Amino acid sequence: MKRICFFVILISVLLAARASQAQSNKTDASKTHPEAELLKSPDPKIRARTARDLGKSGDPSVIPALKSVLTDSDVHVRHEVVIALASLHSAAAREPLAGASRDSDPGIQALAIQCMVGYYTGETPDAGFTGFFAKRYSQVKGVFVDEDTRIDPGVQVDPVVLAALENDLRSAQTFQVQRAAAKGLGTLMAKQAVPDLVKSAHSNDQDLALESLNALRKIKDTSAGPKLLDLLSSQRDEVKRSACVTVGLLHTHDAVAKLQLIYQNNMNRKTKEKALEGLAYLAEPVSEPIFNKALWSQNKSFRTSAAEGLGRLGDKKVIPDLQKVEAMERDSEVRLAIQFAVTDLGKDDDLKSIIQDLDTKLHGDTAQTYLIELSRNPQFLPKLYPYLLNQNATIRRKMAGVLVYTGDSSSIAPLEQLSHDTNTDVASAALRALRATRARTSGSA
Repeated sequence: MKRICFFVILISVLLAARASQAQSNKTDASKTHPEAELLKSPDPKIRARTARDLGKSGDPSVIPALKSVLTDSDVHVRHEVVIALASLHSAAAREPLAGASRDSDPGIQALAIQCMVGYYTGETPDAGFTGFFAKRYSQVKGVFVDEDTRIDPGVQVDPVVLAALENDLRSAQTFQVQRAAAKGLGTLMAKQAVPDLVKSAHSNDQDLALESLNALRKIKDTSAGPKLLDLLSSQRDEVKRSACVTVGLLHTHDAVAKLQLIYQNNMNRKTKEKALEGLAYLAEPVSEPIFNKALWSQNKSFRTSAAEGLGRLGDKKVIPDLQKVEAMERDSEVRLAIQFAVTDLGKDDDLKSIIQDLDTKLHGDTAQTYLIELSRNPQFLPKLYPYLLNQNATIRRKMAGVLVYTGDSSSIAPLEQLSHDTNTDVASAALRALRATRARTSGSA
């Protein structure tokens, strides 16, 4: 009986302590930051300035106070609150930001979406951010620019964030918000959103369609490919071009015949270029004659895609032709594509040249993309490890960036060594690659 009484008393004490701590947490913001009381000021300018200052404080205890102002009647105040929540970069801010993505103002909704995504990418918007989406999508038709920002493999995204973005993609009343949601879902590699992204890829709003196709290319769920084949017949040139590349990247082999027809018969040069790019990703043997001919084209985009396609086909007999063209080629971008192709076919003579291109402003990103593709082959991957010791810090850093996406168990020891690099940027890149590689090799990616 005494033991039972003891436990009852102990539980009562613990509950009381927890209740006291909860009450203390509620008052922490006002104690540590008494200016939080100014969020109740009748002057919206004071409320906005206070929110901005609290965001700069770096103290997550102010989040409840900021959350209470998300329903403020003044849109500028809400704008500052959303940026303040993002600036704190705290997991506790994700839920209120998800709530802000349902704001009555489309600009606030889009901003909240960007802030949620920014939690994972490290990009925090500044005070002038609200005009970003309006400015981007008010540009002249046809200047949409793809981008490849995405989270690293193994990063776990809060289901609350994903649910908010999916809801905005499906239910938002403005295309502005839907575009932001589509872009965010792609960046967060939200595979569960693929059906909704396929649907929005068919939107009447061209920029939403393009943003959705770009997201699907990042996620790389091949099940989406067959559902995009009809877009190859789109009357909107930009959508058709984007679809050409997307079905190629998604290995939609049923697209080959249609892409060949577009390449051979379409009168628009840009559309032909994208059709050939799609064929190069698919790399079907039936396209080899097209690649062989395009390799000698005066159009450098054709030559680039033709070289890539021949490399991916895997037929070593074309190596002499590729080397012959490389010796004559004056364009550095096309030469890099040929070097990728020859390397992909198993000849390593050009590997050093590709790696040296990592340290060029013009071709650094392309070279890194080629190396990521090449190193998806486990037999090729060890060939990269010696270059982690390169004297050039940029090359060491970008080589670590390659292994973020392709590193396996054999990569861990070289990356651990690189994580002690005297260059802090290189060491940081190595740690990033280690996290992704360990997540992937443990089966959690």
